[in-house]
Amino acid sequence: MQVSELPRAVAAARATAASLGLSADEAIVLQDSNKLTLRLLPSDVLARLAPVADQVAQLEVELAQRLAEVGSPVAALAPRVTPGVHERDGFVVTLWTFHEPSARQEVPPAAYADALMRLHAGMRQLHVPAPHFTARVAQAQRLLADRDRTPALADVDRQLLDRTLRGLRRAIGERDTDDQLLHGEPHPGNLLATETGPLFIDLETCCRGPVEFDLAHAPDDVADYYSNIDRDLLHDCRLLVLAMITTWRWDRHDQLPNGRRLAGEWLGRLREASTELR
Repeated sequence: MQVSELPRAVAAARATAASLGLSADEAIVLQDSNKLTLRLLPSDVLARLAPVADQVAQLEVELAQRLAEVGSPVAALAPRVTPGVHERDGFVVTLWTFHEPSARQEVPPAAYADALMRLHAGMRQLHVPAPHFTARVAQAQRLLADRDRTPALADVDRQLLDRTLRGLRRAIGERDTDDQLLHGEPHPGNLLATETGPLFIDLETCCRGPVEFDLAHAPDDVADYYSNIDRDLLHDCRLLVLAMITTWRWDRHDQLPNGRRLAGEWLGRLREASTELR
């Protein structure tokens, strides 16, 4: 979130909580990138905020409710208030349960895989309209084509990313895959290690596709504990995801901390792998 917007966003979160009968005398910033996450005290709830134009909060809230009903490992909405999406001063605010972090900050690979399998099992029970994962690939391709949005990206790297996205989107699309509802970005930053077990957050990225696309966002060793996967498909999905997240980091509006440094590292990995696509 832009620095200039931060005080207004914090005020919007506190006012929203107060309007629902929750005390919010203090707001602690837990994460500030494209979206803002706050811990509100003393009510001890989590507030997530995004500009009105950049959110799909209603879908996220609905998914969280329905997945919780079928026992999926997802973060819960805030107790004591009616679940919903709240708009205030140009921001959309959603309120969630604050989960105390586990003493072990990282989720072991076996537990990570188990949580992801249980999430996928729950998602197979839902019939929710969601875009195909190729729509997200197309979004990355449009970003590459927009030089005003990616002015610092060198032409040779722009071509590498475009070639990788096009080639892998076609290769994966030509496979006969069992598509289902997916999280979309179940990377470690979207998995909380809590005292009650791993919980996924940020459901707004959900899409449809093979489970290997989701698994490609997880640490490599998680796949060793996930049953019945296509290793060749997973390899292609990992390269595709790497090209996508590298592209996001070159967006001049991207606010991920150290994003540009990561973009350079990931480009190096893609250059090493580029011969596989020729």
